[in-house]
Amino acid sequence: MTQYVARRLLAMIPTLIGLSMILFLLVRLMPGDAALLQAYTGDDLVLEGETDPEVIDELRRELGIHEPIYVQYAVWVADMARLDFGTSYWTRKTVISEMRRRLPVTIELLIMSVAVAVATGLVVGVVSAVYQDSPIDYAGRLVGILGLSLPNFWIALLVILLPALWWNYLAPPGYTPIFDNPLENLEKFALPSLTLGWSLSASIMRMSRSEVLEVLRQDYVRTARSKGLGERTVIYRHVLRNSLIPVVTVIGLQIGALIGGSVVIENVFGLPGVGQFILTAINQRDYPVIQSAVLFAALGFLFTNLVVDLSYGVLDPRIRYE
Repeated sequence: MTQYVARRLLAMIPTLIGLSMILFLLVRLMPGDAALLQAYTGDDLVLEGETDPEVIDELRRELGIHEPIYVQYAVWVADMARLDFGTSYWTRKTVISEMRRRLPVTIELLIMSVAVAVATGLVVGVVSAVYQDSPIDYAGRLVGILGLSLPNFWIALLVILLPALWWNYLAPPGYTPIFDNPLENLEKFALPSLTLGWSLSASIMRMSRSEVLEVLRQDYVRTARSKGLGERTVIYRHVLRNSLIPVVTVIGLQIGALIGGSVVIENVFGLPGVGQFILTAINQRDYPVIQSAVLFAALGFLFTNLVVDLSYGVLDPRIRYE
């Protein structure tokens, strides 16, 4: 297994290099740059030509974006090799310090969303399969279809608006650390995690239902029932474990969707996490923040896939990593 993990870690290097090239190019294809935005003073829109070109050129030199793009990329890669992820163009603070302050918010949101998705998706999927073509099955499939069809931002708006209209309850914005006030922290993360976890739970629900139905038709399940084992024992001991590998694969693949969805959810619910930080950086053309944050997200996604692959050996002892 050690050799397998080492090979997978080495395989991440060209992936990250390719991603860094694409990312570096894409952020510079956006119209405008941080120098133009910083050259605008006051609240009035400055029309093209009204800003002194010399001021903009000086700002570009200060920000380091006056060099050719290949030189900028080489400088960025060299800084990354020294674990220097740059400084924000606007806050003038290091990207690491800004990320360290916002990362706990996003990590807690992702953990709670995955917990909600796995708990509801597995339970509803297994129950729908066991009671196939019953009203419970139809209700579970309807919930799954809605979760796959409705976009996160629309669900988030409904989650905010409907309780406010019906019960005069408005989800509290902001962030309270869990160790400072657990109840207030739970109140602020409950609705965002439910909203973000619903779409993932729909995928888990449909996959788990499909896999459980397939396993229920296997010969060893009929043999277990013929031996007199109870239905609950058959489901938990024989059916569920043998149907988990495709479900775990779906969970790993959906982590990327959760990271992308956190950008929307954090902004809708006012959570000061990495997702909100990325969107602000995009609007401000803050290249170091965008590049580092997206690269961190990609690295987290790659490690998640590695953990998912390693979990196959735990779920199925026949799998060997050699």
